Amino acid sequence: MSKVTVIGAGNVGATCANVLAHQDIVKEVVLLDIQGDMARGKALDSWQQAPIDNYSTYLVGTDDYQDTSNSDIVVITAGVPRKPGMSRDDLIATNAKIVNSVTDSIMKHSANPIIIVVSNPLDVMTYAAYKTSGLDTTKVIGMAGILDTARYRAFLATALQVSPKDIQAVIMGGHGDTMVPLPRYTTVAGIPVTELIAADALDAIVERTKVGGGELVKLMGTSAWYAPGAAAAQMVEAIVKDENRIFPCCIKLEGQYGIKDIFVGVPVKLGKNGVHKVLELNLNADEMQLLQESAAAVKTVMDAYDAMGL
Repeated sequence: MSKVTVIGAGNVGATCANVLAHQDIVKEVVLLDIQGDMARGKALDSWQQAPIDNYSTYLVGTDDYQDTSNSDIVVITAGVPRKPGMSRDDLIATNAKIVNSVTDSIMKHSANPIIIVVSNPLDVMTYAAYKTSGLDTTKVIGMAGILDTARYRAFLATALQVSPKDIQAVIMGGHGDTMVPLPRYTTVAGIPVTELIAADALDAIVERTKVGGGELVKLMGTSAWYAPGAAAAQMVEAIVKDENRIFPCCIKLEGQYGIKDIFVGVPVKLGKNGVHKVLELNLNADEMQLLQESAAAVKTVMDAYDAMGL
């Protein structure tokens, strides 16, 4: 694969493009934004960084979808960021129109791309891109679980005073307050996390993870960008390298976990064709109930989107 397009040259999109360039795994990254000069400027800045940081990936900034022609992978970050006091669901009407328009424009210039959605509210925006694109379910994937899991792992690393490299974890469900952290599947260098931290401390970290995005909005007045941009880039890397990495991603479930036709975060095997396999964990009754509740919350927002008739 030689070409990746990132739609939206705001903080998340620009970070994603810059991280991708540093990975040096594709020939070209196109950064597109309705503010063309901003996209051109950020792409040029990253290209001028190439001789310093030693990568060859060429970056192009544009506001013309013709420049995205024949993209192998498209990352959609476009949309209005969340403001303090605003829920993800408040964003649906505005961002759904943006994602629909972006997806339609993408499909006019690329025949069969893999689309990674980062725009919020994440689960329903992935649904919107899926409906508009007409692509197979394996080709339209939402980036949420990697970010949520990263926040969880970072908090654990701080609490345990260990490297986050050694922490493995899975978070499922919707992106937001109904996410489903799974301490039972959390390990530190193979050691179950429950053997290393008190139950109340672990519960506090789980709760902090659930509102991790909101914590950053309160601190900065806008949504996060370093971790989300890097998370999207990590998904691109797994696809480009055909790594079959196992990541929690938002996809359309078709009966797995007893859930059908709802976009929700579950662990998947990610490679050159997108989602190669959905992994079905043996959840206990409490975990399954939380996942079902999360899926029901996502379905409510999906229904609201459908009712808009966009």
